Amino acid sequence: MTALEHPARRADGPGRPPRRVPFPVVDEVARHCLQEEEPETVHIEVHLPGTPDAERLKAAFGEALRRHPRILVREARGAWYRRRYEWELTEGPDVEVVTFPAPVPDALKRARERALCDAPPLTASPPIRLEVVADAEAGGTSSVLFLTINHTALDGPACLRVLATAAELYGGRDNAPAAPPTRAYGSGDGAGGTDEAPSGLPSPWAAPARVAHGTPDPSPGNGMLVAELPVPRRPKGAPYTVNDQLMVATALMIAHWNREHGSRPRPLRITMPVDDRPRDMTMPIGNGTRLVEVPFGAGELEPDAGTGRSGPGDLTPDEIHALLRRTSDRTRALKALSRPQLGHGATLLTAPVLPVTLRAAVTRGLRRAAGPWTSTTLLSNIGRVPYALDFGDAGAATAVWFSAPARMPRGLTVTTASTAGRLHLALRWSRTLLSHGDGSHLRDLFEHYLHATQNLHPTPEGSGS
Repeated sequence: MTALEHPARRADGPGRPPRRVPFPVVDEVARHCLQEEEPETVHIEVHLPGTPDAERLKAAFGEALRRHPRILVREARGAWYRRRYEWELTEGPDVEVVTFPAPVPDALKRARERALCDAPPLTASPPIRLEVVADAEAGGTSSVLFLTINHTALDGPACLRVLATAAELYGGRDNAPAAPPTRAYGSGDGAGGTDEAPSGLPSPWAAPARVAHGTPDPSPGNGMLVAELPVPRRPKGAPYTVNDQLMVATALMIAHWNREHGSRPRPLRITMPVDDRPRDMTMPIGNGTRLVEVPFGAGELEPDAGTGRSGPGDLTPDEIHALLRRTSDRTRALKALSRPQLGHGATLLTAPVLPVTLRAAVTRGLRRAAGPWTSTTLLSNIGRVPYALDFGDAGAATAVWFSAPARMPRGLTVTTASTAGRLHLALRWSRTLLSHGDGSHLRDLFEHYLHATQNLHPTPEGSGS
């Protein structure tokens, strides 16, 4: 059997090359900017109360890949002067995707480290891997599914959709997505709320604050810390969502951190992925989110100058409530905007006019030049995990963590998801910026400010207090 006749290389018949798909804008920009020292991986870990059978899981996951064929891709070879990168769609995996590593001490820690520093190659289909690791911390009967994704090709929500299909095939139980929660907003809903946006909002052309350096580790790459917290409460009918609470907690966390490290107050911008895709079997697989940037003025994250207080931790409940309402207005307005995933500039930059090698050099140069204008951080809130992820005899997921890449100059990402009424937080950072001790302190700050966004009872207007 020749290479061309191999089933994984057929398109519509024997001897024909596989079907090819040009790289979308997001994939091409990511491909241009690959770095070995900080791989662009997305990590997902799913905690189960039991351990799935190896052969049944491999069969179920393999069938799930075939039911979502867009995940079965590898980068096609091409001449240096080609105008596009292309994906080759294969009929099956080129490599063993599902593995069961031998139990070792610190197995979870080692699996997380692999997820951050060892990206699945783009040259083999599919660019993901699934490791099933025994959870010794829970007595050895439970297990953790570690999905590592090459972010050049795919994002977390798309791969979670594939995993939900595998769970249904494995356990024989319905894993259809749950209906999204109904939002009940108060009278301040919409852009016409009573809280006016402050005049000190940063210009989109102004360089935002950077996360201050802590005590960096000598080794390159990313570090990560995961935590389980209560899902934040909000008053019934509040004019903001849990996502807005997470956004405000992230902004106050960074403002506090920077203040502790001697940085003067500066405006912040926080990148927020927006995903409008359906969660059922029709969900497009790939990089499907668009990125928007939520601005915060420096004065919003500090107490009023005339109060005699200092430090972002001294914001009153009234001030935090007003900040939440303004943030809600901004996030809803940004979600409603119709724009390309990475903006019009990226669309123009990836137009197939010049060879990809020349466009790659231009893209990398522009990315370095635009470093000071990169957003302060990224908050990716997956929200409530919409699938039961029920693996039958291995049980349903009790916790699901995600983490997004944290390459400099941003250097820090915050990713959240909720399962079984608990919020699962992952902080991921560049080791050239922060250490594990720094990450622990940031987690404590995030928890503190998230708690501060709950059960707010602002002073009624006209009360005089």
